Amino acid sequence: MLKHRVIPCVLLKNWQLVKSIKYDSFRTIGHPISTVRVYNSRNVDELIVLDIDASIDEVINTEIITDIANECFMPLTIGGGIKSIADIYKVLEAGADKIAINSKAIDDPSFIKEAVTIFGSQCVICSIDVKKINGAYKVFNKSKGVLNICPVALAKKYQAYGAGEILLTSVDHEGLAKGYDISLIKLFRGELNIPIILNGGMGHPSHAVEAIANGADAIAAAYIFHFSQFTPEDIKQEMKKHGIAVRITKMC
Repeated sequence: MLKHRVIPCVLLKNWQLVKSIKYDSFRTIGHPISTVRVYNSRNVDELIVLDIDASIDEVINTEIITDIANECFMPLTIGGGIKSIADIYKVLEAGADKIAINSKAIDDPSFIKEAVTIFGSQCVICSIDVKKINGAYKVFNKSKGVLNICPVALAKKYQAYGAGEILLTSVDHEGLAKGYDISLIKLFRGELNIPIILNGGMGHPSHAVEAIANGADAIAAAYIFHFSQFTPEDIKQEMKKHGIAVRITKMC
């Protein structure tokens, strides 16, 4: 049975890992190396790091990627500032296992196909940020603002071009710890054949159960891992209790 993953998704800013609220109001989590060591010990399935500085400055910090990768015992996805095939080579050579693209995919969806042809679909995650505007879900981009694009239609396009996964973030819920946007994930149910990683809003293990029950294939979060009493193992045990297949640490 396919196991559902629990994935920290954190932001890299000024050489520190941070957590935001609605992609604003950044709160420091800690130094990347010490944080990754904690993740290693806590049975998370993967790690996603989105480099805010690279997105703005268009300079990919391969030094910190290598530092993170050298400590990371789980699959590592790096996003932010990826604009070319050369950038992907750079990130993978620095130690990442996968890359996440957002703005470049919106601007040039054919880039996805080019990347997949060279690196394989398992390497390419397309990130879609979403806001609810006047009752309708629209794609949001940090530099472009709210776009008149349906997120489901965009995800289908990305799938057609070969993307291996979708990282779906509700900006309205991001950082609030009040639960995932279940109405959003319900829109995607049955629409895609590739996994959807739902991000934005988890504050309690029950939120992970609700997300998976309504169509998410994996759940991503940050707040709950650093600013609550719950551990990744607590989340997985709650999922297991509800019949959701997860990878559990074997006890001696």
